[in-house]
Amino acid sequence: MKIALALLSFIANFVLVACSEKPSQSAPAVPASAANSAFGSAVSVATVKAQMRDMAVQLNTTGIVTPLTSVDVRSQVSSTIRQVHFKEGEFVKTGQLLFTLDARTDEANVTKALAQQAKDVASLSDAQRQLIRAKQLLVQNFVSQGAVDTAQAQVEAAAATVNVDKAVVDASQVALSYDRIVAPNSGRAGQVAVFAGSAVQANLTPLVTITQLNPIGVSFSIPQRNLTDALEALKAGGATLTATLADGGGSFKGRLKFVDNLVDASSGAVKVKAVFDNPDGRLWPGLFVDVQQTLSTLKDAVVIPQAAIIQSQRGPTVYVVSEGKATLRAVKLIYVEGNDAAVTGVKPGESVVQEGKENVRPNAPVAERASIPGRAASAAAKPGSS
Repeated sequence: MKIALALLSFIANFVLVACSEKPSQSAPAVPASAANSAFGSAVSVATVKAQMRDMAVQLNTTGIVTPLTSVDVRSQVSSTIRQVHFKEGEFVKTGQLLFTLDARTDEANVTKALAQQAKDVASLSDAQRQLIRAKQLLVQNFVSQGAVDTAQAQVEAAAATVNVDKAVVDASQVALSYDRIVAPNSGRAGQVAVFAGSAVQANLTPLVTITQLNPIGVSFSIPQRNLTDALEALKAGGATLTATLADGGGSFKGRLKFVDNLVDASSGAVKVKAVFDNPDGRLWPGLFVDVQQTLSTLKDAVVIPQAAIIQSQRGPTVYVVSEGKATLRAVKLIYVEGNDAAVTGVKPGESVVQEGKENVRPNAPVAERASIPGRAASAAAKPGSS
């Protein structure tokens, strides 16, 4: 009896252990996209239609505000500042008096030159009277022809002396005018470097800098591939462009006015300059601005979202959906602007995959859905297999 009970207990424990055993490893998970492909299910993708439209070729770069003229005012004579007639930071006009120098020596030179000229003019008048008298006496045979010739020579010499005196007077007056320093151009005066009583050396001592602010220029560079467009725009009177200040400083409309005569060999860029009206002085020399210019327009370009393009080792490609299947097709990029790209290799109206292309394989069935605008604008394209 005891043996039978022990046998029944052993059999019960064996069955219980066998029923409680579990598999040591679970089956590996299969990705949804792989399972769909394996069983021929359609992959859900978002598609957009390729559009034919005109696309503006935009140049976006950074420029720096530069004055059209900026003149360092210096004295043309060595002297002493007598008076400063303006204030730092003041807007001055062309010809406005800025400085007067100690002019006493130059004034004395002018007076001396005028006195010498008056003396020689009197001598010329006397020589002319002597010539007239000599001619009268020659008619009466009281003097010889030689006396008349001598009188004529004295008149001519006196006239030449008067002409020299006139030149000396002009030169002394020019030297006197250097004692009045006027603004060479209209603009804003910078920091004044001298004061009344300061000694200045001719053409060496800087007095002030006058900078033109209206109109004002913006200098920037364009790639050499856009040089032809810039030159054509320049011939047509200058292309319109926009300069935008950072931090909401505003935008300004200007025109291209200058293209440099050489291409920088190190960068392959060309320096250009645009001119802007600046009545409020908001464009200040040295500021950086964002420059945008329409260089040309691509007529009837085929445009697709840039997010639909796949960069692969074979070049840019897209998935084109036709009859429920995705076909991998090579394209050529013509121009990229923002989220759009102008391409060749796709016909207007064809559907291209914008979202979900990473799960698509060539000739695989797909289920189209409408793309949400802007959703995949910044998505990075992944290379596809072929």
